[in-house]
Amino acid sequence: MTPDRQRPHIRSTVACVMQRGERFLMVEEDRGGPVTLYNQPAGHIEPGEGPMAATRREVREETAWDITLDGYLGLYVFELNGLTFHSHGFIASPVRFLDTPLDPDIHATHWLTLDEIRALDAAGRMRSPQVLPRIEAALAGRRFPLAMLHEN
Repeated sequence: MTPDRQRPHIRSTVACVMQRGERFLMVEEDRGGPVTLYNQPAGHIEPGEGPMAATRREVREETAWDITLDGYLGLYVFELNGLTFHSHGFIASPVRFLDTPLDPDIHATHWLTLDEIRALDAAGRMRSPQVLPRIEAALAGRRFPLAMLHEN
């Protein structure tokens, strides 16, 4: 085996589905390409952070919303660009808009309908292949209790 096969390159990330009425909160990201990409509020788990704390932080940084976590969608494992991602999916409710500056990579935030999100996905404008599966899981009522995760 090669050294790369012995030690997989795994990225631990979080993503959050937030729904208000018939719309979902999405972030539009400038990734240096010809077009911006769309994603749920999402990002990497920082050292010393658990998935729930990372989700709250990422949502604040990318959307300026304070949230309440309502449920756990599960662990999404996928490969993208030669990397394996372990992405924790959450459902949250917006509590309070903080009106703070957004992360510099975020071009804008949008409350989009499912049809608008599907159209963006069909146009290849999603940053992650898991955006629609997470939304569909949330709409189907799949959620696990937050108590399944143990973090300090």
